[in-house]
Amino acid sequence: MTQRFEIRRFALAAGTALMALAGAERASAQVAPAQASAPQAPVAANCAPLLNKTFLRLQDEKPQSLCQYSGKVILVVNTASKCGFAGQFEGLEALYAKYKDQGLVVLGFPSADFMSQEYETGKQIADFCQNNYGVKFPMFAKTHVSGDNPNPLYVDLIKATGTKPKWNFYKYLIGRDGKALEAYHSGTNPKDASFVADIEKALAAK
Repeated sequence: MTQRFEIRRFALAAGTALMALAGAERASAQVAPAQASAPQAPVAANCAPLLNKTFLRLQDEKPQSLCQYSGKVILVVNTASKCGFAGQFEGLEALYAKYKDQGLVVLGFPSADFMSQEYETGKQIADFCQNNYGVKFPMFAKTHVSGDNPNPLYVDLIKATGTKPKWNFYKYLIGRDGKALEAYHSGTNPKDASFVADIEKALAAK
């Protein structure tokens, strides 16, 4: 009698376990399609060779393709937090805020190439830019922009313009077609009328 009871209890427990497993499989099958349909990052249909490059974002070092800026007017700047020109962050952010809805993006590339005037870590750089100037334009991880090993974007910018960055806050303007338009020296203030006029002209081009 006891043996028969034990067999029946075992069968009941096994049946319960099988029902629970089946329920879990049904739940998993219902969740799977939602995960599979998660949105993918958009890919630019036509990415200019100059922009077909990937860099790490300053704040979290997540890879960012420059192709996402295709069709925009791009201002590339090699920044340095400890440089005497660091006050230009304010003007660069003002430019970005004023013209971003028209298609302008400012891209900051921190570099210690000139007199080591940049902080060691990405967090230090990001904190400096945010706390002192409220920078919202895209910034990338510290990199080389000159010397024997500039990053691939700067290799192409130097080749296209015939101008190497000679100090911090050198600026390169890229048109909507992904081609370099002009290079500007470090002393070019983001508020300079002629500089702003060049940006507005590039924005007006289709």
